[in-house]
Amino acid sequence: METSLLRRLRDLTDFEVADDNPDVRGWTVRGSDGLALGAVYELIVDPQALKVRYLDVELDGRFHINEHENHILLPIGAASLDEEGDNVFVPALNTESVLKYPAHVEIQITREYEQAMLRALGQEAAAANPRFYEQESFDTNRFYTRRAS
Repeated sequence: METSLLRRLRDLTDFEVADDNPDVRGWTVRGSDGLALGAVYELIVDPQALKVRYLDVELDGRFHINEHENHILLPIGAASLDEEGDNVFVPALNTESVLKYPAHVEIQITREYEQAMLRALGQEAAAANPRFYEQESFDTNRFYTRRAS
């Protein structure tokens, strides 16, 4: 699959978050240190597979990143829903490592950028996997099933 087919959920008028899954846009994103990194700005979806592939996270202003480089994309399986409230938890990042994470500055998402994200999350082997979207990093079940009922 070409990654250029990935789209923002808000641009797809015929799509919405599945009824049994929460819409996490606006939720706080927290790193392994428990501190807020930012908030989920948008969901990046694969319309052909009907799956969310990435969370578009707008980083907190305290990081002093310019307005054109203050977004990052997180593979959906690299995050989980917080059991205590409406937070998204990213165990592979914290307030220091997020500054080294590749910024998302373009609409088009290239495979090179996707591989750089996985390497920044410590998933070098996943970055080279030929079945790219069929691995844990993109497993929506890993994301949605961790939420407490």
